[in-house]
Amino acid sequence: MKLSLRSLLFTLLPLWDAARATDRLGAADPHLMTAQSHAQTRHNARPPLRTLNPTNTDSQCRSRPLDLVFIIDSSRSVRPAEFKKVRIFLAEMIDTLDVGSDATRVAVVNYASTVKTEFLLKNHFNKPDLKRAIARIEPLATGTMTGLAIKTAMNEAFTEQSGARPRSRNISKVGIIVTDGRPQDQVEEVSAAARASGIEIYAVGVDRADMRSLQLMASLPLEDHVFYVETYGVIEKLTSKFRETLCGLDPCSMGHDCEHICVNSNASFYCKCRSGYFLNADKRTCSPKPGEEVRVEVLEVLEDPCKCEAQLAFQRKTLAAIQQLTAKLADVSERVERLESLSDRV
Repeated sequence: MKLSLRSLLFTLLPLWDAARATDRLGAADPHLMTAQSHAQTRHNARPPLRTLNPTNTDSQCRSRPLDLVFIIDSSRSVRPAEFKKVRIFLAEMIDTLDVGSDATRVAVVNYASTVKTEFLLKNHFNKPDLKRAIARIEPLATGTMTGLAIKTAMNEAFTEQSGARPRSRNISKVGIIVTDGRPQDQVEEVSAAARASGIEIYAVGVDRADMRSLQLMASLPLEDHVFYVETYGVIEKLTSKFRETLCGLDPCSMGHDCEHICVNSNASFYCKCRSGYFLNADKRTCSPKPGEEVRVEVLEVLEDPCKCEAQLAFQRKTLAAIQQLTAKLADVSERVERLESLSDRV
């Protein structure tokens, strides 16, 4: 009996280790699973990230259109020389993007104990103007009100009045938070609200940054949205990582609202209809041409073509199964230990 139980335990240990690794990444944490955004759904459905050739030039990289807001910590702990590194990082990020009114728009929210929107998405549509605006940003000195900064970005920087494109345009909304400390206010609920509104959040921690707070702020999967560097002196290294994330992706693979066919057009996309249909005035949906017979079986094939809802349901069931398996394996382990203890006494 003792040998049989031990064999069973050794057989199941690999699965147990995988479940524990999932827990460490936060994927099974119910707090981190709630209120995830439509932007995250698109992210989870995208193809694997590309490893780009380091010799590629900026002209070879066209980012998908974004409404991008940098949320930067300039509290007292960030020294002047370190804040200069942050400005360099932002400028280098601008170089990797396809900036323009119809491409990527950029805004910056600066925060400490107070929050200051440095410029809006509607203010600058070319790289030289953006870099000059970044060079003028000064640190705010005290406090680390990260939750307030996220709320300000959601309610002010990401609005259509401030230059964000309407939801019907299907332009990804991305927030990149850079911080070196622990928030002095609550970030969990406001971050969940931001993600639920359609904002994809990346959290960049430097030096003394609190990892748990970064995980609470970031979108899922955490391994793609949480970054850490030891010092501001090496923060520029993240530029290439974000380049991989934001550049060279097929916009159609990121999610679209075309009823029939999505066509990639450089950094954007447009919709087409199958033979026998014409594109409606909304440029998204299709209607049968006069005299054409609508085939029911074709419509059935079109239903949920990307299987996004099915994928999310499968992921939820998988996480629940992993949690149950973890509990059962822990129970088996305890029983084996008790039996071994009894056997040694005999």
